[in-house]
Amino acid sequence: MNEPTISQRKLLGIAGLGWLFDAMDVGMLSFLMAALQKDWNLTASQVGWIGSVNSIGMAVGALVFGLLADRIGRKNVFIFTLLLFSLGSGLSALTTTLAAFLALRFLIGMGLGGELPVASTLVSEAVPAKDRGRVVVLLESFWAGGWLLAALISYFVIPVYGWRTALWLAAIPALYAIYLRLRLPDSPRFAAAQKEETVWSNIVKVWSAPHRKETVMLWLLWFCVVFSYYGMFLWLPSVMVMKGFSLIKSFEYVLIMTLAQLPGYFSAAWLIERAGRKFVLVAYLLGTALSAYFFGTAESLVGLMASGIFLSFFNLGAWGALYAYTPEQYPTSIRATGAGMAAAFGRIGGIFGPLLVGSLVAQGVSVTMIFTLFCLSVLVAVLAVAVLGSETKQQELA
Repeated sequence: MNEPTISQRKLLGIAGLGWLFDAMDVGMLSFLMAALQKDWNLTASQVGWIGSVNSIGMAVGALVFGLLADRIGRKNVFIFTLLLFSLGSGLSALTTTLAAFLALRFLIGMGLGGELPVASTLVSEAVPAKDRGRVVVLLESFWAGGWLLAALISYFVIPVYGWRTALWLAAIPALYAIYLRLRLPDSPRFAAAQKEETVWSNIVKVWSAPHRKETVMLWLLWFCVVFSYYGMFLWLPSVMVMKGFSLIKSFEYVLIMTLAQLPGYFSAAWLIERAGRKFVLVAYLLGTALSAYFFGTAESLVGLMASGIFLSFFNLGAWGALYAYTPEQYPTSIRATGAGMAAAFGRIGGIFGPLLVGSLVAQGVSVTMIFTLFCLSVLVAVLAVAVLGSETKQQELA
């Protein structure tokens, strides 16, 4: 039976809605952690485990579901990952112990981590070469909408109705997205591809001679970007407090910085088909590194806000380009496997980044030194792309 066709706009809307709910769940986590700490009298170490378990789940999910997507199809995995994290959110609203919450948070993390590389792979394969980069960056821009929604729910719902209500809300719209996805066709490239390889042979192929350079480049790029992103952005409110601002003011300032993500995405979407993937990645990552350095050294409010806004602008623009660039490195038979493995390796950086910041702060290391470390990490990603990366602008996928 032939799969139904779908317009670019509808595909972007359906995939983007899932991406938005994914971001909303991740964005709400920091607010949930604060609410749970108060409700359940958790220690700082126990609260830290909530974030870490989520990141571990995302790493496992990116790997497992990336492998599965090359075996049973992008659409099937796409729907399953969404179901996993939406039902997990709903069930976690019923928990009364930290152990049960952590177990569900691992499953939610698996769904969240699995959906992102599979979604970008599906959209990459369904869009013509001339539009592919732009559409995938626009898909990534839904992430900013999800974070904004998370902030609104956390601000208006959690203080009045409690964290359980917020988790119920996180489950409902994702189920609506599943309804939409039942009418979503699978990737035409996947449908036409030969699927005789085993999961293990696909893993071996990703590291075989024809793809080794691309794999090394992607793994370095993903690790450094995720390590620095989670290390910097999860700690932004705390850093503002360390710089001498009240908690309420720091939340306000971080929200203003977060709004700069959208023009970052849209400018990257405009540039990526004109200047190319390598240019956008290198330029936006260099912008991220410089902004991180100046944020770490800034003392005045004007300096902090300006560098924070540029940090959001360049970092999230680079994320958009990263999701566009990653699936283009591999042929259809191993595309989701390669993208999932790179994302999984990157998520390890997401586990260590925030833990490292906490450890360095506890040892009295200055904010300047910490952000200089993230600046250097991003520069490693720049070198990886500049030296090992090849331009894939408007190339037909293999």
